[in-house]
Amino acid sequence: MPRLRLPVPTGLNAVSLSLLLLGALPKPSARAEGSLSYNLEDYSETAGRVGVHTMGALLKQDLPYDVKLSATAINDAIAGATPTGEPAPAGSTQVPLATLHDHRKAWETELSRQFDRVNLSIGYADSREHDYISKGWSVNTLTDFNQKNTTLLFGIAGHEDSAETFYDYPQIYVKRHAYSSIIGVTQLIDPRTTVSLNVTWSRDVGYLSDQYKFVEKTIELVPGSFFPLIFHENRPSERNSGVVFASVNRAYPELKGAVEASYRFYADTYGVQANTLEFKWLQKLGPTVILAPDLRIHEQGAASFYHYDLNTTNIVPNYVPDPSGPAYSSDYRLSKLIATTYGLNLSWKPRDWLKLTVDYSRYNMRGRDGQTPQSAYPDANIYSAGAAISW
Repeated sequence: MPRLRLPVPTGLNAVSLSLLLLGALPKPSARAEGSLSYNLEDYSETAGRVGVHTMGALLKQDLPYDVKLSATAINDAIAGATPTGEPAPAGSTQVPLATLHDHRKAWETELSRQFDRVNLSIGYADSREHDYISKGWSVNTLTDFNQKNTTLLFGIAGHEDSAETFYDYPQIYVKRHAYSSIIGVTQLIDPRTTVSLNVTWSRDVGYLSDQYKFVEKTIELVPGSFFPLIFHENRPSERNSGVVFASVNRAYPELKGAVEASYRFYADTYGVQANTLEFKWLQKLGPTVILAPDLRIHEQGAASFYHYDLNTTNIVPNYVPDPSGPAYSSDYRLSKLIATTYGLNLSWKPRDWLKLTVDYSRYNMRGRDGQTPQSAYPDANIYSAGAAISW
């Protein structure tokens, strides 16, 4: 089953005006030392495509010696149909789909402590599916300067994954290693405005293909007889990537609202370049309610080795993928595309110690290479509801 990666924006704001706005709501007692939140989310692609039902819980607790603990647990049930990478049959625009069922359990914990002007946090995460195991760690620091008007972010992280394959029995499980670093700065411009700029660099090494994705090549098996055959995709075994993330947050007390806007540029050695714009408005309605519409637009170019099929290439694929050979993939997620997400979030704080949220988003993805059928690209409805208590 292919690992599902939902479209999630990246970037870290050390100071968020959305929190500033939420802080205008009634606050818990000064004795509050922690919080517990629970969230349900349903991601459902249309036309019987992939559906993900998620339950998640987050615990935050103050500990002695100015230490803070954060622990997250996630349970995903995944089912539905997803493109295999094979082209649509002759006379059809519907790409072949494969059904999948899986269950993922993940948890993450983080300890942080404030040292004068420096906040240090250390994290560990573990995620398990029946055919994929991922373990990761992170170390981050936030340092205040300029009377806390400037915050410098620096962090490093890494993870090791094990993926199960079905075509190389001497080596059923293959490894993937990833390392990343981030440096960023957040500046308070005035009491209403902050700006942030983060730069991230990542390196992935090892098995980077999706073991469930295929490519098709019509091959002459005997003179004069041609047959379309399918092969497992073969991505390079190394990828370097970089992200530049910039954001501006501004509060408008006269409107009882705030705006969050961001831009993200991504590029990697696969040849993919992507631009992402996101805009969110937070509107206070009465003393305890905030309504927040948002819009996100993501566009990307294709990987240099993306092909709808291999018939127009000189590539001769191998049954067992070999990273030292030519790279090829027909995974629509590596094609030239545009994706938009728009939604609405409602949060309500009926008590100092209780916060309730509901959210709806609509996700649409469209291909832009003029060759890959639109049936390869998903649309989805995303619903979520959550509750948080503090003490």
